[in-house]
Amino acid sequence: MKLKVKITHTKHKYITMALHPNFPTDPYEILDPDMRWFPADEDLRDGGFEKLIPPLVADLRIKVTEWRKGNYEGASDTSKALLNWWFKEDHIFQNTDGSTYNFRYYFSQREALETVVWLYEVAQVRDKYDLIRYNKTGVLSPQMFTEDWLRFVIKMATGAGKTKVMSLVIAWAYFHKLYESNSELSKNFLLITPNVIVFERIKNDFLGNKIFFADPVVPDNGYMGQNWQDDFQVTLHLQDDLRNISETGNIFLTNIHRVFESDVREYSVEDDDTTEYFLGEKPVTKTNEGTVDLGMVVRDIDELIVINDEAHHIHEENAWLKSIRDIDNRLKQKGGKLSLQLDVTATPKGADGSIFVQTISDYPLVEAIHQRVVKKPVVPDAVSQSRLREGQSIKFTEKWRDHINLGVEEWRKTFDELKKKNKKSILFIMTEDTKSCDEVADFLELTYSDLKGAVLTIHTNKKGEISESVTGKNKEELDGLRKQSNEIDSWASKFKVIVSVMMLKEGWDVKNVTTIVGLRPFVSDSKILPEQTLGRGLRRMFFGDNTIDEYVSIIGTPAFMDFVESIKGEGVVLEQRSMGQGSKPNSPLVVEVDKDNGYKDIDKLDIKIPILTPRIQREYKNLSDIDVITMMEDGFVKSKIKIFTEEEKREIVFKEVVGEDVHHKTELSGDIELDYQRVVGFFTQSIMREMRLFSGYDVLFPKVKDFIENYMFESSVDLEDMNVLKNM
Repeated sequence: MKLKVKITHTKHKYITMALHPNFPTDPYEILDPDMRWFPADEDLRDGGFEKLIPPLVADLRIKVTEWRKGNYEGASDTSKALLNWWFKEDHIFQNTDGSTYNFRYYFSQREALETVVWLYEVAQVRDKYDLIRYNKTGVLSPQMFTEDWLRFVIKMATGAGKTKVMSLVIAWAYFHKLYESNSELSKNFLLITPNVIVFERIKNDFLGNKIFFADPVVPDNGYMGQNWQDDFQVTLHLQDDLRNISETGNIFLTNIHRVFESDVREYSVEDDDTTEYFLGEKPVTKTNEGTVDLGMVVRDIDELIVINDEAHHIHEENAWLKSIRDIDNRLKQKGGKLSLQLDVTATPKGADGSIFVQTISDYPLVEAIHQRVVKKPVVPDAVSQSRLREGQSIKFTEKWRDHINLGVEEWRKTFDELKKKNKKSILFIMTEDTKSCDEVADFLELTYSDLKGAVLTIHTNKKGEISESVTGKNKEELDGLRKQSNEIDSWASKFKVIVSVMMLKEGWDVKNVTTIVGLRPFVSDSKILPEQTLGRGLRRMFFGDNTIDEYVSIIGTPAFMDFVESIKGEGVVLEQRSMGQGSKPNSPLVVEVDKDNGYKDIDKLDIKIPILTPRIQREYKNLSDIDVITMMEDGFVKSKIKIFTEEEKREIVFKEVVGEDVHHKTELSGDIELDYQRVVGFFTQSIMREMRLFSGYDVLFPKVKDFIENYMFESSVDLEDMNVLKNM
């Protein structure tokens, strides 16, 4: 189906520019919907708009922008508190060298999370029929949605931080279910990865629930009246290694194939025996080498949210869709339903190249490159390309010798430059089959002395995944191969080059790839998109420093370069650079003293740099030197103790986030546990947050306690007295 869309911009005229001329380079800056990328070429828009722009995104960006400006009006207290904590509070962290930095989420991450919350809470979207209302193209129909449950798709460029978005969604859904009455969300999450490589990367982030506390995902206890960190009780289950299923919450992290059911069938009321249709299948516990079948477990719980990493696999894996439908059906048989399916991917596209219609948020590669969230791809200019000859030989390495040599030259230049910054440059070469893969690896080791013993060969299957069935590769060898490929960035690894049948499609989180050489044609049955091919070399080495331009050089056969050039349809401008002997390295600029020049006397050239005093500075005194008594000398007025009734002592006061007006009061029933430490801890953390302190809680807490206990009121008080706590 061809989608014809007329786009009218009243504020700005776009003729050839895909990005607004004032599009910001700061990835943290809030983006105006009018400045976002769209296909500038009229023919391109008419011929394939549905493959470039998700139909729901344009309208949702405007709705969410207005909602953000209105301080999240209409959201629940839980959602408001979390959104304000994540995106409006300062989060001061300490580096290993003792310096500090302010942690912030990219705007693309913020917008994705805000869109999910707005759709679910404010727009009250619960199914595909609700979602279609936000389609301005007018061509969406329910038949275009393959699922009957609520599904959102988030499109984010590789390297833009999809894992962090997943962690925020998990925390939001968890606390919403915990704190909001009648919440239809869940505290159980099935987090699905497409292959073992992605599983290992996600596991490193989630192991021990590390990501929720290493990042400011879970708020401090006492923030907006909740004990967030105490209440976040989630059990992590890895693959089939299941722990006891917790009533307080579970994350099932697994490879996609562990959820497949080979015998899944859809029961009908027309069946001769309708027992399974009305009551479901008889419970069966399947075992595999002594482990519990994860697929059976997630089908047996009462509530669930599915989060799918690298969601473009859905159109390739029909069994995946059947398995999720089976989970939803089993929940419905128990009176529930699948709460939400959230898919995150850089390429949410079907087999025909069209974008998933469920896409609600889009941070395209062209914007990520412009904001230096990822490296900028560069290709050889016309002169450099003309020097490359295809050899007349049946021997693979002789046929593509020029391309291999150019790739090695480019890699060597970046290797030498980056070594000065203690960064290791990696060369990636893709071949067309396992035979040529081994041949190129042998050629590199025999031809280039600096590559002897430094070439890692990875055989992949047709889908770009490490093959589990390569002859002679047992499980131990495969695990070792994965470990080597994941550690190649480190100087501890001897490898400098990876040669593979095909670039690993996703999840391979190597950041130091600076040169890609493609020696294979790309055909339709490979189901690989140019964004996926480039994506393996786009992750930044100097993460967090957006002042540095990083590049990845792309070299390859004519067919490969034509394939890569097709990324221009996404708005990406491939910069052409001179490559080969005599050209400058496509690497970050390193400024340093020229100590190797024998004609320069470094001591005589030394210039003393004056030490300047900043106009504004913050100086922290030693917290242990604080004397609480001296605080009383400056006209401090002590508070009177008010006597509250027993009913008032049980009241919990809810205030609005903005303005702090009293919204309502709730009287607690039953016995109330006295815990003055939480109250004192809340005031201590509030002081630290206001003073931008990142450490010293253990020193400040007893001083705050002493102040409240002995000096805050007209007489000393007992902090375990409920009346005193109510006064506080």
